[in-house]
Amino acid sequence: MAGSRRPGGPRPDEDGLIARYFAPLAGPGADGLRDDAATLIPSPGCDLVLTADAIVAGVHYFPDDPPDSIARKALGVNVSDLAAKGASPRGYLLTLALPDDWSEDWLSGFAAGLGAGLAAFGGTLLGGDTVRAAGPAVIGVTAIGEVPRGAMVRRLGAQIGDRLCVSGTIGDAALGLHLRKAPPATWAEALDASDRAALIDRYWHPRPRIALAPVLRAHARAAMDVSDGLAGDLAKMLKGGPDEQGLSAEIDLTALPLSEAAARALAAAPAVLPTIVTGGDDYEILCAVAPERLNALLAEAEAVGVPLTCIGAVTAGQGAPVFRQASGRVLSIGTGSFRHF
Repeated sequence: MAGSRRPGGPRPDEDGLIARYFAPLAGPGADGLRDDAATLIPSPGCDLVLTADAIVAGVHYFPDDPPDSIARKALGVNVSDLAAKGASPRGYLLTLALPDDWSEDWLSGFAAGLGAGLAAFGGTLLGGDTVRAAGPAVIGVTAIGEVPRGAMVRRLGAQIGDRLCVSGTIGDAALGLHLRKAPPATWAEALDASDRAALIDRYWHPRPRIALAPVLRAHARAAMDVSDGLAGDLAKMLKGGPDEQGLSAEIDLTALPLSEAAARALAAAPAVLPTIVTGGDDYEILCAVAPERLNALLAEAEAVGVPLTCIGAVTAGQGAPVFRQASGRVLSIGTGSFRHF
């Protein structure tokens, strides 16, 4: 994890920071983060799966969020991508661009959160870079995972008639984001302190569904993680289906899995439903499965402790997925997901 030179100041240089905070997290092949590159040997009979995501202060997290939570989020959003591909984590490269007002207390908390994330998700730190940011902090992670050879689950592959399933619960993090804003959403008054804390925790701490990886490899025709909103990410999954057939979907909103806190927020303010469907930061897994494999998928997911819920089906068509309410009316969802540009 080579460090770029930082001019002036009483703080330790990059090499000192790396040795103090990140070298203890390094794994085999990283040489204690004392070199400019690392080695990683795939397990016999396995392919490597690589993914990279960055989070930016003021865009993906609040600058005053706890630094350990920021680290867990930076790691978790990448592990979530690996899990959706049916992969198990092996290692990570970390790029850390720090603004001028960084402190060693912040970095110590960040490193502690990173270590906790490595322990929870698996894999070790292999290297990266530390640089000075001209603007807000930027934290980039490249995650490297493994799958049995040829077994990676692709995003594109759903077929007409496939059932659509989603893990965990949807909308918690999007609601948690609104609770972090000042002033918080008006519907927050209808929630007690434990509900508010639960929603904010989901915003701070993604829960990548690593245990689902082998289940997806065995049964899913297509899969991706839900990062930018269920509606928008489903639309991405349905683009360019096999043989370029037109694909759409119909989703039963009454089947959408909600946490108790999210359900209470929805009951207090029905207008938050589009936020739940489009808000993003869920980091749950959306997958398509052939009808005859649905029961096996659900049973095996339950066996590994990750709830999966069937929420709809893939249909023929070229339009946006339809999200149908209990009344039969179609929910209007606007753009459908978070967009950077």
